[in-house]
Amino acid sequence: MAYSGKILKNPVTGQHIKFIQTYNDTQGKLLEMESTYHARSTEPPEHYHPYQSEDFEVLEGELRVRIDGEIRTLKPGDTLHIPPNKVHAMWNDNSTKAVINWQVRPAMQTEYLFETTWGLAADGKVNDKGMPNILQLALTVNKFSDVFRLIKPPYLVQKIGFGVLTPFAYLLGYKPTYKKYID
Repeated sequence: MAYSGKILKNPVTGQHIKFIQTYNDTQGKLLEMESTYHARSTEPPEHYHPYQSEDFEVLEGELRVRIDGEIRTLKPGDTLHIPPNKVHAMWNDNSTKAVINWQVRPAMQTEYLFETTWGLAADGKVNDKGMPNILQLALTVNKFSDVFRLIKPPYLVQKIGFGVLTPFAYLLGYKPTYKKYID
């Protein structure tokens, strides 16, 4: 379970998150984190959040942002607001770390998404880009589709394809979340 001060470390991407305010702290109104991106991190898949907005402030270093295909560089003191449904990706392609304040409104289940996916990474259950296998991905994407959606393949294709894979994933012992990551 996320709590103020808890730190998650993703050994694959090198990104760290420190929870500042969680769902429980704000009655679900806000999830606030401080995130550190290691130098030369890779660009993650473009995605969007259907019901949440995000606000970022760069505290240290530089952050590269792709929004609707356009790339921008944010420097210390720069802020960025991303409304719901805005396609984006963030990474650090600089030679020094980048640190940001990151706020998600409303919080919804976002902390559980991070705890689950980063727990899988810590256990070596993702590829070198931080993505789990297709069966785990099917369950994770379905479980957290209200807070996170990949843009490829299109959402309808994901719903149908991952829906078909879901029974097989359960049959093979996969779960959408794991108690050991979210407790």
